[in-house]
Amino acid sequence: MSSERVEELGIKIVEVLKSIYDPEIPVDIYELGLIYDVMVSDNNDVKILMTLTSPNCPVAETLPVEIEEKVTTLEEVKSTEVEITFDPIWTQDMMSEEAKLELGFL
Repeated sequence: MSSERVEELGIKIVEVLKSIYDPEIPVDIYELGLIYDVMVSDNNDVKILMTLTSPNCPVAETLPVEIEEKVTTLEEVKSTEVEITFDPIWTQDMMSEEAKLELGFL
């Protein structure tokens, strides 16, 4: 897969991620800074490395499944795997300017 196609797919994946919201915070998971990395293999398998706002997050079980299901609906994506990490631990500093503005931190 050409780097141009990988980049196009990456943009589509980010669009999907921006449609998924943390149920406790009215900002999407991408702008919240919960997505640490999106990797696309040569055969279009997607791996997403992400965190949660806290280890006790009530959506720890359901959010990764929702992400996998929605990203896999993209025609080009063969499979999706979501891995949760707490290294580094999420902080408000990881939010985009847009998210901080939405939540009144700016």
